[in-house]
Amino acid sequence: MAEEANLEIEDGGKSKKKLIIIIAVVLLVIAGGAGYFFLSGSDEPAETLADETATSEEVGNSDSAQIGSALYVAMPRPFVFNVPGASRDRVVQIKVQLLVRGDVNEEIAKKHIPLIEGTILSVFSTTTADELGTSEGKETLRVAALEKVQTALNDVEGSKVIERVLFTGFVMQ
Repeated sequence: MAEEANLEIEDGGKSKKKLIIIIAVVLLVIAGGAGYFFLSGSDEPAETLADETATSEEVGNSDSAQIGSALYVAMPRPFVFNVPGASRDRVVQIKVQLLVRGDVNEEIAKKHIPLIEGTILSVFSTTTADELGTSEGKETLRVAALEKVQTALNDVEGSKVIERVLFTGFVMQ
């Protein structure tokens, strides 16, 4: 019987240690959660934040309805053409993407890709290697391409459709 009494005292000591460890872990978890909750909260009241979110969503929706989201239509093939230069003729390869606003304009641009390609190629063929050697010449070519494409699409669709012509790749050899 004496042995049983000693065993109970020893088991009681182990279970008290386990209980203290469990309580310590639970308290640490609660303290960590409370700290996270208080530190990650906003300084503004919840009602004010909700009102501002609703207001910004209304403004965002009205802007996107008028302007539309920016979408990019990639031309299926890069434009490869010859240009005359002062010392020799050069071969130029330009990859083009078109910036449009909204899904409707994206579909219109995709529908008229052959018209757009033909118009851009006719603009590109009027330049020279000396002009393309400068950044001003590239910008002038890009703006001229935009104007011609907008005019061609305005004649066919009744709207400009394309907002910008972007050169995403430019190689001249």
